[in-house]
Amino acid sequence: MTIAILSQTPPAGPSGPLAILANPMTMMVVMGVLFYFLLIRPQSKARKEMEARLSKLKAGDEVLLSSGLFATIDRVDDKDAKLIYIKLGSSVVKARRQAVAALASEGEPKE
Repeated sequence: MTIAILSQTPPAGPSGPLAILANPMTMMVVMGVLFYFLLIRPQSKARKEMEARLSKLKAGDEVLLSSGLFATIDRVDDKDAKLIYIKLGSSVVKARRQAVAALASEGEPKE
């Protein structure tokens, strides 16, 4: 009984310009870059725009609150930059600036 040993060569890996993507570390870097450009960057850009919009609020601006109510800013607290006073109907209420979701011109139109 003779045993024939055949020389087996391991299968060749991918070749060409996409061969670098076969490396798991390269794939992780590519996924990290995609994650940054698709998720992190747009969110930080939107946050910066919202912070800029909130810092420019002034008395008389009509705003849409995160609760869905439309209100008019009565005054901005100079001592605590995080507070604003809003006019709801005939009463004035103290609120945080972060409660403002958008200016009324950017939100739904008033009826």
